Amino acid sequence: MKKLLFSLLWIAATATAQTFDVNITQEKMFQVKVPDGNYRVTMTLGSKKKAGETTVLSENRRLMVENVVTKKRQTQTVSFLVNKRTPYYIYSDKNGEHKDRVKVKEREKDYNTWNDSLDLFITGASPAVSRIVIEPAPEVNTLYLCGNSTVTDQPYDPYASWGQMIPRWFGDSMAVSNHAESGLTARSFIASNRLNQICATLKKGDYVICEFGHNDEKEHQPGDGAWYHYIYNLKVFVDRVRDKGATIIFCTPTSRRFFNDDQKTLKNTHGDFPAAMLSVAEREQVPVIDLNGMTKTFFEALGFEDSKRSLVHYAANTFPDQPKDLADNTHFNPYGAYEVAKMVVQGFYDLQLPITKYLRDDWQSFNPAQPDSWQDFKWTFTRRADATKPDGN
Repeated sequence: MKKLLFSLLWIAATATAQTFDVNITQEKMFQVKVPDGNYRVTMTLGSKKKAGETTVLSENRRLMVENVVTKKRQTQTVSFLVNKRTPYYIYSDKNGEHKDRVKVKEREKDYNTWNDSLDLFITGASPAVSRIVIEPAPEVNTLYLCGNSTVTDQPYDPYASWGQMIPRWFGDSMAVSNHAESGLTARSFIASNRLNQICATLKKGDYVICEFGHNDEKEHQPGDGAWYHYIYNLKVFVDRVRDKGATIIFCTPTSRRFFNDDQKTLKNTHGDFPAAMLSVAEREQVPVIDLNGMTKTFFEALGFEDSKRSLVHYAANTFPDQPKDLADNTHFNPYGAYEVAKMVVQGFYDLQLPITKYLRDDWQSFNPAQPDSWQDFKWTFTRRADATKPDGN
């Protein structure tokens, strides 16, 4: 097995672009210590010595560049935005400026999400990178993501979520900042200061996507349920986002792969939660993407057996320290996460949202009833593999 290489560099908090001439021809983590914020990364892919096929992930495995092929001595330039943050943030109120922090869960403490560096994980079938340019981009707008394990930047293969795949579809004029985390509800997201951290930098022209439901339906304190605490907390998101002049978008929770006895149609495992979200969206005039319905169509289109190919279903010993079969009907693998990300992007177009102007030119419309072939999907599993199931279900 090839050894994973690391490179840690430093960049000052200036507006000056920093250029790094490199010769990366194998899987490698490239790290640059920077202050929190958005950064434009411009990379020259290719090598004088070999043909390349390069994929670039950032921070906690966000997909930025997908399988770019270069011939020997050929180069190609790509550019994208990376949002980097630590748990700390500064907010202002009538008493002045204050510093606070997100209440990070124990398992999150080692995530690249929260460290001091901008992280680029260079991988693919045959990585080839010759130059990396990094410059602060404070002027760009940001898409903030709120949610649970189906949205978060999953740190290890074979788990993946749509939130870490969607940056692939954005160019270098809209950053994506994923604040979701496994196991969270709308209430615990707010209580852990994640919405506070978003609002500390949220501005006009930004977007916030909110997808909750999987874990909210398991809360059983007095007043819990779809029609009280859940819709109350969704309203908190709406009010706080709009108070900053930003745009909020709802996504109903992704379906679980639970088929009826006919093995052709899917059960509804979310009860009233999708309907409750739709009711808030209608009352508050919030655009809503029905991921619950789209993923149901997706699973049914793939069928009982092939739908397993979109989730973490793997035979024992497929990954290190995995003695038992994995059969998870909630959490997506890279193929499934990629397809759900395309559903979200298609939702932007269906709703005719202005955010579509930030998308890359290679976008093609997507129909979950006619999903991409899982056989044709290409993903190089990285050395960062862990079969431990994420929090939540």
